[in-house]
Order: sequence, then C-alpha cells, then structure tokens
Amino acid sequence: MGNQIFQTLKDLPTPFFQPQCVLHKHEVLICGGARNRRCFSYHTLKNEYKFICKYPSDVRLLGHCVVKLIDNNNKDSNEITLLSFGGEHKHTLIMKYVSVWDNDNDNEMDKLKGLKKINNYNEWIPFTDNHNNIIQIGRDGDNYEGVRAVIGGSSNNLLFITYPKNNISVFDLNTFQFIKHDNLPIYSLWYHCFVSKSENRKNNKNKIYEMILFCKEALSIGYDEDNNTLQYHILRFYSGIAPFYRCASVCINDVILFFGGLSNKKYNVSKAVHKYLIQENAWIKCELNLPIRLYNCFAVLSEDKKHIHLIGGSDYKGTTVPRHMKTKVIALCNASQLVIFPFNFLKLYCFLN
Repeated sequence: MGNQIFQTLKDLPTPFFQPQCVLHKHEVLICGGARNRRCFSYHTLKNEYKFICKYPSDVRLLGHCVVKLIDNNNKDSNEITLLSFGGEHKHTLIMKYVSVWDNDNDNEMDKLKGLKKINNYNEWIPFTDNHNNIIQIGRDGDNYEGVRAVIGGSSNNLLFITYPKNNISVFDLNTFQFIKHDNLPIYSLWYHCFVSKSENRKNNKNKIYEMILFCKEALSIGYDEDNNTLQYHILRFYSGIAPFYRCASVCINDVILFFGGLSNKKYNVSKAVHKYLIQENAWIKCELNLPIRLYNCFAVLSEDKKHIHLIGGSDYKGTTVPRHMKTKVIALCNASQLVIFPFNFLKLYCFLN
C-alpha cells in the first residue's frame, strides 16, 4: 500500500512518462509514452501485464494522443479501434485491438496469432480513407506536442483537437477532413486537460456538444454541429489551486478529478488531489494526497466506475517511474476534510462562423 487510499499495484513492465491509456473492458491499454514505443495490456482482475506490440521504428513519441474510436454499427464488442496521432514528431496510426488475454491455451493462441496477423490486429498501421489513401491528421505548421482530443458529435464521428498554443480543430472521421479551425480565447495550452461533459453521453443526439478545457486557465467549449460554430465560456478560478499542467485527470459524471501536476514557474511537482464540480462551478481541494509527488502520469476510470488507475509518470526529481496505483472512487468522494474555494464564473460568448 502507498497509503490507505492509494494502493500500489504490480510495477509497470517498463517506466512510462506521458503515457497514453485507453480502457477496454477489464483491460487498461498502455499505448506508448514519451520515447517509449512499447504497448501493453494490464488486466485489472489479474494484476498482470501482457505485451501487445511496438509502434513502428520510424515513429518517435513525445506528447502524442490516443483515443478510442466509436463505431455505432459495430456489434462486436470484443474488437475496438484505436487512433494514435500527434506528438512533437507527428504521426497518424490506427490499431484494431483484440484482447491478448483471450484463449490462453497454447494451441488456441497460435490460431489467434495467425488470425490477428492476417487481419492486422494488434499492430499500429497507417490511417487510411475508404480508397486506401494514407491520412495524416495535423497541418505542417501545427504544433501537436501535448495535443489533447475527444471524440464527439451526434454520430461520434467528430474528433475535437486542442493543441498549443491556443488552437482547436474539428476533424470529421467520416469524410477524413478538417471541418473547422479556430483560436481559443485562452493561451499557453500544453499537456492540458480536455474532457467532454457527461450531458453529451446522456443525449448523444444533442447537436450542441460541450467540452471543458483546463491548463493555466479554464474554458467551457460548445460546438454547434448544425452551424459548425464554436461557443466559449471562460471559467475564472482561484489561482492558488493547482497548475493543471502535466497532471492526470478523469471525469466521473459531473466531477473532474485532478492528480498531481507541475508548476513551470518553480518546477514544483504536486501530490495534491483536486475536484471540479461542473454543475456547481466549484473547486474542492482534497486533504488526501498522492503517496508521492507526481506529474506526466495518466488516469483511467475502471469499467464499473469504482476505481481509478494512475499509470506511470515522473517524480519530483524528474525520474520516470514504473509506478501503478489505484484508488477507490468512493474514497475520494467521501474524503472527510475538504477545502472549498469560491468559484468566480465569467461567461464570455463567442459565436464564430
């Protein structure tokens, strides 16, 4: 145990910082990290890891992003598609993933490996359109190091991309084209937090898709799908809370949890845990802290939404750690001592065509 709240699990097979992770049933898929091309699956019930693959040798990872694509017509829940893109040295790749934990019997595994090889399962391959043309996400002049993205839209076909220093782009995964580029009314985006609001999941036919972005400042973003316009609400918050830079974050219903992070003013590494209540527009600082000061880690919510996994990261010395922790969501929600900071909310309406 790291402490009574954060449980230390089996070490990662290799240290990761700036890892990108995706949940698939009882698996946490670790899809590379800064200067680390290896990908693993962690089984949440077995507390074990299995190797999946490596990124191609010509791909250099530094600040990339991985998202799970949503196919509304796919009835096979055992297969998912991952999109990996961006980073300082931009790449655009996809992976069709089938669990490496299925059929542990040797004979069955040999058959499965052959099937996966034929269908290009569990390996990173170029992202192509319907005519097999290679698609690259990101323009030549775009800086995609520390890029963050979410999947949304009424048909889950839109990729919302936020990247330095104050840019947002909307990419249509059906047409394989950008449909919107804009400048945000805040600056200094880099390794920031970018999540979609829970209302979107409750009503996926809603044509106004809402997101929240945190870095040195905070911003609520609304996208009008019918008119292809963006609306921004600047959120002002107490400046002493947290840096929101290179921290881990996870959204649970109407609460966003933040873990650790880095202040670039004094290179101060945090071990604090903060909560942002979306509906109340309020910040809460938990008296519970991480066992160590940590930044560049990744947070993943379990399938049953009862646990949060914290993967990798760097400590206060800048050393990349192979650490893997988990905590119970209810323990953070029921923390006994909380400090609530007054929240000052300023609406700024910007409709852009």
